[in-house]
Amino acid sequence: MNKGGVGGSVGGPTAAAAAAAAQKQKTLMQRVETDIANIVDNFTHLVNVARVNEPPVKNSQEAFMMEMRASRMVQAADSLLKLVSELKQTAVFSGFASLNDHVDQRISEFNQLAEKSDNMLARVGEEAAASLKELESHYYSSAHRISQTLPPNIEGSQL
Repeated sequence: MNKGGVGGSVGGPTAAAAAAAAQKQKTLMQRVETDIANIVDNFTHLVNVARVNEPPVKNSQEAFMMEMRASRMVQAADSLLKLVSELKQTAVFSGFASLNDHVDQRISEFNQLAEKSDNMLARVGEEAAASLKELESHYYSSAHRISQTLPPNIEGSQL
């Protein structure tokens, strides 16, 4: 595949797509790190609050804290599941998009090659026609042709 020819451009749509993909990957990684940190933090607090204490008021406060931390863990886990789903969709659709881009690029390359070939064939045809015309004019004006078309010498024959 020729990257430096007519169709190859540096910094074009491919570079922009690569930059957008890198930015999206960075954003997704930040989301993953945030969600995992939330799960770990909430789990740590959940374990710390899970101690059994004597006073009933303190136990109800701890139960509330446990429910809150568990709820936050569920939210973070749900966010991770949504992220995984988004990553799957991105992988599928970006695969199709890059495939379509590659096909479009190849189509334009082949169209350019076809145009070059058509131009070359037209030029060769014109050169062949000019050469043939020149050869025909030389042939029809040559002494060899004239001597072949003249009737035999009439002087030597008897009528």
